[in-house]
Amino acid sequence: MISILVFAAVLAGLGLLAHFRRQRPIGHLAGPSSPSWIFGNLLQLADAPQHGDYEFAWRKRFGDVYRIKGCFGEDRLLVADPAALQFILNNPIFAFSPAYRTLMSWVFGPRSIGALQGAPHKELKSKMNIGFTAAAVRQYQSTFEHIARRASLSDRLENIDTPSTDLVPLLSDTTLNAITEVVFGCSTEQLDADFVRSSTQILVPPPNQYAAQSLFSAIASRFPTRVLQPAIHLPTGIFKTLRAQRRLAGREGWRLVNEKVEAIKHGMELDDLYSRFGHNGDRSRHFPDSLPIHRMQAITLCFGLIELAKNPQLQTDLRQEIHAARGMNHRTIAYESLALLNALIKETLRMYPPEPIADRVAGEDVDIPLSQPITSTTGDKVMHIPIRKGQILSVAIASYQRLESRWGEDAHKFRPSRWLDGTVHQGEAIGPYANLLSFLGGPRVCLGWRFAVTEMQVILCELVGKYSFSLPEDQRTRAKGGFMLLPVDSEGQTCARLRVRRVV
Repeated sequence: MISILVFAAVLAGLGLLAHFRRQRPIGHLAGPSSPSWIFGNLLQLADAPQHGDYEFAWRKRFGDVYRIKGCFGEDRLLVADPAALQFILNNPIFAFSPAYRTLMSWVFGPRSIGALQGAPHKELKSKMNIGFTAAAVRQYQSTFEHIARRASLSDRLENIDTPSTDLVPLLSDTTLNAITEVVFGCSTEQLDADFVRSSTQILVPPPNQYAAQSLFSAIASRFPTRVLQPAIHLPTGIFKTLRAQRRLAGREGWRLVNEKVEAIKHGMELDDLYSRFGHNGDRSRHFPDSLPIHRMQAITLCFGLIELAKNPQLQTDLRQEIHAARGMNHRTIAYESLALLNALIKETLRMYPPEPIADRVAGEDVDIPLSQPITSTTGDKVMHIPIRKGQILSVAIASYQRLESRWGEDAHKFRPSRWLDGTVHQGEAIGPYANLLSFLGGPRVCLGWRFAVTEMQVILCELVGKYSFSLPEDQRTRAKGGFMLLPVDSEGQTCARLRVRRVV
């Protein structure tokens, strides 16, 4: 039964949406029909049987920018056009929605990097960037290698006695350890177990919550953040969970602060990122929000290994490259020199972006330029799209990364060799890594993208260098969209089950 509070929020949201819909400046753009007035096309995007079933077909039919329906009949833009994306991602008038910023504030605090905007966000990002430069990330390589080789990953694979194993929890533990070692200077086991569990689950809602999440975002996007903030005190389940997360984060953050202050008093030199940023007096606000990132890293690695399992020859070629680079004396690998390894990582990020769609809200009226014309419902060719303040735009990351003009005529095929044979478009850059948007771009680019790439290089070298991976005969894994792209089994459960065999 819908509670009175939720019902009241829906009514208030409907009133605001009705006011917003009086003007429809993008109503002339083509787009798919809506199967639901309440949810529009959103559940088709988030809950398709296979990732992209609807989205990729719509782009082929309507072009690189088209109109979809959000909740309650609201018009939205789905954008995959390169010029439009570059304009949106580099223009400060396009911000995260109030719903997103409020969630970041609820979970990680009002001064966390996900919750801040404008000058405060820029200032905090500038302080944090010193820990994620190319030079800084190179220093973490030995930590990544140690974690990949110890009991958290490689050694645990030795003890598997089942025909196949689910790599999602195994790789999640590994990537989480990498973050806690570098950021906090301790292993995962040294952190509060409830805090770790809560931090890693709270931003990845299960599939059965897609509908509720869509409704919340649609309604909350029409309220300013200051109005939404008090909602965390509501006595319903999700808000109880959020309040518990805040208590755990605060308690664990201050425990770490006190431990490091005591260590410094006793003359110890600490080089973890939490301690380095703590010298600015800002320890409590910087890094609780770095923990959930490990889940995205683990999932990307799972998709890469699944693709290797599908292609034994590619797997063999990569293993040979790794062994040649390592040599008989197991020398340190220059990961950037491994062409096939890096092609595999780029192709995995291209085909399986962790966040397939990212929403933005226009802060003022503006015209969005296009690189190619689209045809309106009246038959006119459109090269600029005028939008109004408050318009929601969806950055279609997955669709952009399937553009034939960027990645070749076989853009829907997983083919790492495209990065080696000149197929990939070499024009203007949009994202920070290989022209991809898997780490977004512009001022809100993912700060830890170099960290993520280096971690994947190290873990894949360790795994593929020692083990072979193949598909179980009775398992079928598919990519499931939503707020995060996930590998799921036939029952819709997050899973990446493979056969693993030691080869070296």
